Amino acid sequence: MNIIFRVDSSYEMGTGHVMRCLTLANELEKEKAKVSFICRDLPGNLINYITDKGYPVFLLPFQTDRTNASWLQVDWQTDAMETAQILIKSPPVDCLIIDHYGIDQRWETFIEENVKKIVVIDDLANRPHRCSIVLDQNCSDAEDRYKDLVPKNCVKLVGTRYAIFRPEFRLAKKQLADRDGRINRILVFFGGTDPTHETLKTLQAFQNWSDFPTSGMLVDVVVGEMNQDRGSIQQMCGRMPGVTYHCQIDYMAALMGKADLSIGAGGSATWERCYLGLPSLLIITADNQMEITKLVHERGAACCLGVSAEVTAKRIGNGISTMLANPLLVKEMSEKALELMGEDKFNDVIKMIMGGENGTH
Repeated sequence: MNIIFRVDSSYEMGTGHVMRCLTLANELEKEKAKVSFICRDLPGNLINYITDKGYPVFLLPFQTDRTNASWLQVDWQTDAMETAQILIKSPPVDCLIIDHYGIDQRWETFIEENVKKIVVIDDLANRPHRCSIVLDQNCSDAEDRYKDLVPKNCVKLVGTRYAIFRPEFRLAKKQLADRDGRINRILVFFGGTDPTHETLKTLQAFQNWSDFPTSGMLVDVVVGEMNQDRGSIQQMCGRMPGVTYHCQIDYMAALMGKADLSIGAGGSATWERCYLGLPSLLIITADNQMEITKLVHERGAACCLGVSAEVTAKRIGNGISTMLANPLLVKEMSEKALELMGEDKFNDVIKMIMGGENGTH
């Protein structure tokens, strides 16, 4: 089975879309699928990272004099035509998987004659799609979420139980110890790029905490290779006792399993934290994080500190202090995070994409 992903990454849009597509690609490859990627050559992309994982990448050119500020960075017709040219030259494409906020049914209708099946990964439910399967892990089980947005025969895999996790997260969950609400270790991670500089802000909160050097608290700070602050972050971590710097790691699940509290953005990593019952202080760093952050906050599975522009180092410090002073609250947050995820049905996603029940075009 020949499967191609259309997905992008950059300093502006981050790396989460590519990372979850890679997770999906690894599972599909285990099912003997031939997998490749189509990505635009944007500043801060993960194209080399994808090829290092063994997947071919077909490049769409970066336009230096672009005037289009959309998610695609070009108009949809240009992107669709450039993608179609790649698909035409490829062996027959059994499935095209799209994970992109800039693509909708216009693009998909233009492309569909070049592929047997289209699968859309979406978080927003804010535009119509022309696809056989839509996968939305970033919401509660709202059956009517894609009403009138997809064809009637489209399979809707909607809800946290369809969340995309790497195998190490499932292993970490099996080994997970009960959380008692006491906080001895904190994980700081704001995605692969952290364009709003929340990591530096959080480290400043620790520096402002007079008791931190003698508290015995351990802090793991994780950044991606595309984080433009990583040099400054590494230097700050090196000057702070108990703080360990990690860059572009493949052991995030292990760190989440060891942590008692997480401080991060309201992106796709939110579901990884919930899956492992890790209580979190969340900061909204992009508009597309509003819905997911509101959901977990209202369910008591995390605490939202607010939108990035409004959150100061002092507010982060106050949030940490509140968690430290309320172990029962932290314990309940962990329990509600685990409860929110429900039954794991990720294997159903793989079966559908590979053409199982109801997964055909």
